[in-house]
Amino acid sequence: MRSFQVCRCGEPMQFAETATPKPKGSEVLVKILAAGVCHSDLHIWEGFYDLGHGKKLMLQERGVKLPLTMGHENVGEVVAIGPRAKSGKLGVKIGDKRLVFPWIGCGACAVCKRGDEQLCMAPRFLGVYRDGGYATHILVPHPRYLVPYPKVMKPEEAAPLACSGVTAYGALKKLGALVKTEPVVIFGAGGLGLICIAIVKAMKGKGVIAVDIDPVKREAAKKQGAIATVDPNAPDALAQIQKAAKGPIWAAIDFVGNGQTAQLGVDSLVKGGKLIVVGLFGGDITLSLPFVPIRAMTVQGSYTGSLAELNELIALVRKQPLPLVPTKTTTLDGAQRVISDIKAGKVVGRTVLKPAG
Repeated sequence: MRSFQVCRCGEPMQFAETATPKPKGSEVLVKILAAGVCHSDLHIWEGFYDLGHGKKLMLQERGVKLPLTMGHENVGEVVAIGPRAKSGKLGVKIGDKRLVFPWIGCGACAVCKRGDEQLCMAPRFLGVYRDGGYATHILVPHPRYLVPYPKVMKPEEAAPLACSGVTAYGALKKLGALVKTEPVVIFGAGGLGLICIAIVKAMKGKGVIAVDIDPVKREAAKKQGAIATVDPNAPDALAQIQKAAKGPIWAAIDFVGNGQTAQLGVDSLVKGGKLIVVGLFGGDITLSLPFVPIRAMTVQGSYTGSLAELNELIALVRKQPLPLVPTKTTTLDGAQRVISDIKAGKVVGRTVLKPAG
């Protein structure tokens, strides 16, 4: 098998050729058909998250080991099955095409047992702590992580559902009934923001107001179905958001996660409003603590989504096909260029690698 690996953080990825692994026990070997390049891959490649005030969270100190094959948005074809992967309703067969759920936990702790493997303290995430899909093949620990997706979707269309899709859906679920009664303000109209707009439409929600500094991405959000778009750098950005909502803001999701977007999100909320922070761009904000209870606000983090939520999203997509997010494809050796384009803010929608040709 061939893979494209991070050998030193911040340096160009390198090709590697190794023996194609043979699945053992409940493992399943999948031939990659499509591997999405996610914004979080940029942080993994760089090797840190920016915590603000010059502080960094170094990922190698958090268990990320090099060399690493990134890629956690994967669709592939089952080509080999371990001896314990065939039995039961969760089994798969050779030739099955599946979406790979990457947010795999230890499977034994209380968090995993309640179904929130993405929050496990001993994670085995594909493309982060185990080799991912920037490769010709990927080894999946158990067939239950291989999710059927609608046959009408091309592999490159389905792959982003494993991260940007389930991440947006998980954040929307935290807003509860507000999705259907109030417009949702989203900060960031990249891949996450655009798929969020599509999911809100599929959920028959009130609609989305998209906030982004890039006019190209604001235009993409309009085409995707946003009810309004706003430039956060405008001096009256807050007033524009409130005008577009035709009233106070009850629900906001920050898909960027920097100081400016989070602060604007907090400032926009009415009493009792909710801000869900998803993005990992970096930085910090200052909250005056008395205003938290006085305004009864909720500021909540959301880290991707669970396997159950991915299955819920797939069920939703089957009933209500999503408006397609702008998607470009490239070959495996284009991964480094895509990472650079993401860092420069040049990617609109999603870029997907197609290693298997």
